Amino acid sequence: MIYSNFYNIDNFIVKYVDNIDKSLNGKFDDLNKISEFNQIKVLNSFKENNLSTMDFNSATGYGYADIGREKCEDIFSTIFKAEDSLVRPNIVSGTHAISIVLYALLNYNDKLLSITGDPYDTLQQVIGIKGNKKGNLLSKGIKYDKIDLKNGTSIQYEKIKDKLDYDTKIVMIQRSTGYTNRRAFTIGEIKKAISIIREVNNNVIIFIDNCYGEFTEIKEPIEVGADIIAGSLIKNMGGGIALTGGYISGKKNLIEYCSNTLTAPGIGKDEGLSFGTTRSVLQGLYFSPHTTIESIKVNLLFAKSFTNLSYEVIPKVNDPRSDIVQSIILNDSDKLKLFAKAIQESCSVDANLTPIPDDMPGYQDPVIMSSGGFIEGATSELSCDGPLREPYIVYLQGGLNKYHGKLALMNVLDKFLKNNLLNKKEISL
Repeated sequence: MIYSNFYNIDNFIVKYVDNIDKSLNGKFDDLNKISEFNQIKVLNSFKENNLSTMDFNSATGYGYADIGREKCEDIFSTIFKAEDSLVRPNIVSGTHAISIVLYALLNYNDKLLSITGDPYDTLQQVIGIKGNKKGNLLSKGIKYDKIDLKNGTSIQYEKIKDKLDYDTKIVMIQRSTGYTNRRAFTIGEIKKAISIIREVNNNVIIFIDNCYGEFTEIKEPIEVGADIIAGSLIKNMGGGIALTGGYISGKKNLIEYCSNTLTAPGIGKDEGLSFGTTRSVLQGLYFSPHTTIESIKVNLLFAKSFTNLSYEVIPKVNDPRSDIVQSIILNDSDKLKLFAKAIQESCSVDANLTPIPDDMPGYQDPVIMSSGGFIEGATSELSCDGPLREPYIVYLQGGLNKYHGKLALMNVLDKFLKNNLLNKKEISL
């Protein structure tokens, strides 16, 4: 009754979602094992690197004495099994972190090969295949090629040998779904691709866009042969607490190139303030294994509920999961807008606002986005977005705890019911 009392949700919807929740207990138990493994891994990394209260003190100026910054980067390296890491508040997003890697490691006439099709919308403008933005990679004489996904969903392993030549400097794999109609690629699938790449060219740099994928499995890409990975601190790794930032982890010589690009050659990692963010970054990291799995539980609640209502969902309920994104194909712009409105009303912050579609930097189509959290843009808190284009897919992300996601699901279904986009005859209790 608590959901009905506080949010005026139809009791029929409450009962339906409660039944969905109970039916997923077995899957939730399996997810808790992943959370437990990664939680102990994080705690061990704190212990191995002797994290102390002194590390939370902040330096000024150039940041030479910012020992917490260095400790934080050592902890990330331990977690990812990397030789070195760059973890900085002046990396403004996952796209920025990925861009640093590409600009640092690619030179004139080098080739970037994406084996997971064209990357996420914002990266397409970085490369230069859309948008014609000043300073993109193509404008600097860097070449780009791709291997489209088979049926838009799976890596074409057999085509890697044909596309991968000795002009290729970097092979890029996007782990998460982006604005596509596929599920995230698992660590097992990434490992298979890496094995094939190494057979053809052992010297090529294998780079994984790791956004939204961290702590969804018990291994990370470097453990299966990747050279370098990058991601955001206000997605999985921040646990809803990190204020800003991004990370890059991998081989030491590659991280050196990246740090020289972020600051300047000769400065590298030696300068750059943490601006007192070390505590929030590491506290967010502490919570991250739990909050990441809670997000997947939210994904499953939505996936199971909408599957029962005959919607196509990606990933499906029984599919393997390797990111915190749940796609639901709504096939209707009004449903997409109403879904976003219901999610916004369920947010912890700015729940009184109504999202409207608008143009956004880095995107080709108007996007509707619901996001109201304690950290602006931290979509892991609870958010959804989707481009206003057919087939009108909504991409749900986050939910730092299952109960918050459960409320959001009830709100969505209740709005559908009250706007005659759903009727009780469609719902099986």
